Amino acid sequence: MLLVIDVGNTHTVLGVFDGEKPVGTWRIRTLEDATADEYHVMLQNLASIGGIEPLSIDGVIVSCVVPPLVGALEELCAKHLHVPPLFVGPGIKTGMPIRYDNPREVGADRIVNAVAAYEKYGCSLIAVDFGTATTFDYINEAGEYEGGAIAPGVRIAAEALFQQASKLFRVELSAPPKVIAKDTASAIRSGIVYGYASLVDGILMKMFEELGARPKVVATGGLVRVIAAQTKLIDEIEEDLTMNGLRILYVRNRPAKSF
Repeated sequence: MLLVIDVGNTHTVLGVFDGEKPVGTWRIRTLEDATADEYHVMLQNLASIGGIEPLSIDGVIVSCVVPPLVGALEELCAKHLHVPPLFVGPGIKTGMPIRYDNPREVGADRIVNAVAAYEKYGCSLIAVDFGTATTFDYINEAGEYEGGAIAPGVRIAAEALFQQASKLFRVELSAPPKVIAKDTASAIRSGIVYGYASLVDGILMKMFEELGARPKVVATGGLVRVIAAQTKLIDEIEEDLTMNGLRILYVRNRPAKSF
């Protein structure tokens, strides 16, 4: 079985595949000082919930945008899983040309999403990821990564609002029934949810105008259903896009077992 790990700045998502079939997916907080032993305990506990034996894992692929955790994840694989990990980064075979001025600047998560979206739909598309940052990535008809845009993530913007405005408070990130709210909690929710939906549609419209075409729009990320439901231009929601992208990249780069 294959373990896929997507380490973001806010959350880490772990998934296990049996071939192409997902058998478990879990989202935990990203802790920059977590040790290999702590990751092992978490993995054992999560896997036991799904009836998965960690020792049956014979492949691991990692997308990590938090450099301090790379060492802990390498130790997890060597000490506890006895499987050589494959990290998404420079040198990995993606099967997708990167038309960026400096390809090394493109985040691993953005490439993983692009590969997964194009593998499934096989057409020009824009992948939108509602993560710590909200990213927009354009892949052309030939399957080439052309670039995109990065905006602050929904939670980052909300947290900045709460920290800088002393009379405002944290609220559940869900859409209120009306944009014109009658109480402060609903007003905050309105501004964040409808505001970000408008941001997404606005950037997508600008991209469409620049391209002179209307690519398919595929969305993923932790808050995808909250925001996407309020947009007009998102065509597909793929909550497991990153997990599937990691699986695809592992197959394309399957390493030989070395320890």
